[in-house]
Amino acid sequence: MRDPEAPRRVTLLELFFDLVYVVALTLISQGMVDQLDWHRAAQALILLAAVWWTWVITTLVTDLYNPERTEIKLLISAVMFGALLMTTAIPDAFGDRGLAFAGTYVAIHLGRGLFLMPAVRREPQTQRRAARIFIWFAVSAIPWIIGAFVSGEARLACWALALAIDYVGFRLAYPVPGLGVVPEPQRNVTAEHLSERYQQFFIIALGDAILTIGTMFSEAHSEAQNIGAFAVAFLTTLLLWRIYVHKSGQLLPMAIKGSGSPSKFLFTAPYTHLLMVAGVVTTAAGFDLVLHDSTGRTPPAWAAVILGGPALFLAGRASFEYEVFSRVSLSRPGGVLALLTIAPVVLYLPPVFASLGALLVLIGVAYADFRRSYGKPPEAPSPPH
Repeated sequence: MRDPEAPRRVTLLELFFDLVYVVALTLISQGMVDQLDWHRAAQALILLAAVWWTWVITTLVTDLYNPERTEIKLLISAVMFGALLMTTAIPDAFGDRGLAFAGTYVAIHLGRGLFLMPAVRREPQTQRRAARIFIWFAVSAIPWIIGAFVSGEARLACWALALAIDYVGFRLAYPVPGLGVVPEPQRNVTAEHLSERYQQFFIIALGDAILTIGTMFSEAHSEAQNIGAFAVAFLTTLLLWRIYVHKSGQLLPMAIKGSGSPSKFLFTAPYTHLLMVAGVVTTAAGFDLVLHDSTGRTPPAWAAVILGGPALFLAGRASFEYEVFSRVSLSRPGGVLALLTIAPVVLYLPPVFASLGALLVLIGVAYADFRRSYGKPPEAPSPPH
């Protein structure tokens, strides 16, 4: 276990571990634009939720256990290997490589439990916590593996059920008959470490957008229209970062410390950040579409991606703001409403104008943030209701 007095900064191994997810997010966003439809979007969401959950649980392990111990370093390295193997299967996870994807996901979570339970045998409470988590992942392993042996809608349904088990089990603190739930004292998290890790992953997600902008633009001609699409994509990415860090992102460590219940953020941060990361990944897929072909009318599916990405991000950002301040600025739902309002119009315009419309909405949200805080004393995080 971590020494309560030890430094809680992120280690270099954790940063190295994150590199896998740059590739994973890029493959997911690129996969969305191939035969773009709602079915493909659902598949992308399943893949993102699975990849995200391997990162979330590993981050909690490094928050609860001492990441400088050789055993934990070996565990993180093993999970990194598994996450990279999962990543290689992403392009064909709903095809011939379903077993590689699902089997690796199951092996990561069950293997972690099999490693930790004997490693903490001298601490019965900690061992029981690892056992509860292991049992829940063992239950979800059944639909994961069954899904790997079926195809089409059946695989999608099985994997959605498996993820529901994983996400609900976490939210309920892993209740197990005879063992109960994870006790409140064992749900405490470290404000500095956990907040820094989530902020770092959001930057990883923005890296997917930057990578898409750079690679797609390098394949295009250096015409004024292409340069304009490039500038719109870059400014959109910059605004996503700005809106994320404004106040809530800066004050997350203080909010965790002052909440009186760090476990509140333990149980909410994975979901709010998943929404924001999904928004960034979808926005990156929109960049792929716009930079590939910025002329002609915008198909409805393209409009859904180009405008839906920022809308998802703003929805997650509103939840994140409530997490920190126990209130939501009107600019968040207002931005989502504005994106929905311009959606019918952009269907008659080139994709670059749809992207420009999303950019203008984000500019409005960022400006509203600036006006709300300009000349006022810094706002302190509010205790949760």
